[in-house]
Amino acid sequence: MTNPDPVTVNSMFGRIAARYDLANRLLSVGQDVGWRRRLVAAVRRSRPSRVLDLATGSGDVAFALSRALPAPAEIVGMDFCLPMLAEAERKRAAAGDRAFCNVRFTPGDGLALPLPDASFDAVTISFGLRNMADRSRALAEIHRVLRPQGRLFVLEFSQPWPWLRPAYYFYLRRILPAVGGWVTKEKGAYQYLDDSIRAFPGRSALAAEISAAGFAAVTATPLSAGSVALHEAIR
Repeated sequence: MTNPDPVTVNSMFGRIAARYDLANRLLSVGQDVGWRRRLVAAVRRSRPSRVLDLATGSGDVAFALSRALPAPAEIVGMDFCLPMLAEAERKRAAAGDRAFCNVRFTPGDGLALPLPDASFDAVTISFGLRNMADRSRALAEIHRVLRPQGRLFVLEFSQPWPWLRPAYYFYLRRILPAVGGWVTKEKGAYQYLDDSIRAFPGRSALAAEISAAGFAAVTATPLSAGSVALHEAIR
């Protein structure tokens, strides 16, 4: 698979925005809630006062961070797909005026973040690094906007344990596009998901890419038999 085309990715996510959360819940068999919980717990341990949730999508990670972090903490949710940001704002409005008052959503491209240097204590990116047209450039931008000793948290699909791979790849190729297409009416988006997961590096290779971007103390925690991983690193 070639690097993702940003125009295609933006358009694709725009078309599935309204049904994105439902599809995620069904296709992960509810595991997305646990993955998000592990990410948020890791961020909370670092006690950040300002967090960038990059590729925030419909805002679930940003909202979970808002619930978990102390009230003074500020969370900025950023995405280049405007329909996804609109979905995040819709969910915030449905929660009420006083909910998530420390969360701000704003458009922005992960390859050229419209943010000053050293402006965040933590950056999270959940299932978004895989969609970047240039991962090294995205990681360099994340490194730039983190403060010294700031932390990066990457939650992303990975390569599962060998015993699971035949069933896992069958699910990706056959089941996932059929169910995702039925829920969102965009089967192509979930064929892309299959291709992008297969092409994405495993835990060790991604850890090496993060280290090459200037990060230190890179760790990778496998989740769900290795099919997902949480990478953490320090600027």
